[in-house]
Amino acid sequence: MTLAGGPAVALGATLGTSLEAWLRRQPARAAAAVIAGSIAGAVGRYDDVRGDPEKGLEGHLGALRAGRLTSGAVKLAGLGVAGLAATALVDARRAGNQSKRVAGVIAGAAVVAGLANVVNLLDLRPGRALKVGVALSLVAPAAGALGAGAAVLPDDLAERTMLGDSGANALGALLGLRLVERTGLAGRAAILAGVVALTVASERISFSEVIDRQPVLSALDRAGRRE
Repeated sequence: MTLAGGPAVALGATLGTSLEAWLRRQPARAAAAVIAGSIAGAVGRYDDVRGDPEKGLEGHLGALRAGRLTSGAVKLAGLGVAGLAATALVDARRAGNQSKRVAGVIAGAAVVAGLANVVNLLDLRPGRALKVGVALSLVAPAAGALGAGAAVLPDDLAERTMLGDSGANALGALLGLRLVERTGLAGRAAILAGVVALTVASERISFSEVIDRQPVLSALDRAGRRE
């Protein structure tokens, strides 16, 4: 098994998303996609390579309190910066008073970073994160993420490759950016509430155990996997 699928998804989804925006003559969206996808993919790759043992927000924050900077903390900071820069670009021409625009950018940044983390939390079984990513790409819609995710899915299911943090973070960040582009402050706040709920829940419960207990979710999760 190789982690090559992660950079492949990060690169493919980023290029696809930015190209689609450029062809629509939306250079700000194209630049935002490059920022979100490339930074998320890069900091995810750094975490894949370094791989500090701390897990979850509690683990990384605890290490910071003890004076240690983990690869996970670097990744979270990078995702936050990427979210802020990308959201600021897509919101540059939005109307509204200054305080509302600032709140919108902050909420959007949190959605981008938060969804990048949530998709990564799902990357515990072959194909799981990509299935969720493809489904969200159809809802959003997000053609670049859909194409890249669908292309790598067969190899991920066959356990020839895996996303790792690089692919999962980039895919989630680009999906988050697409949702940010389509929503205002209220919509972003609603999405963020769901993202925060899932993140907090992941610190206390196992997503795999919850999925395995639900017949429909379990069947979808196992579809296409090697048994």
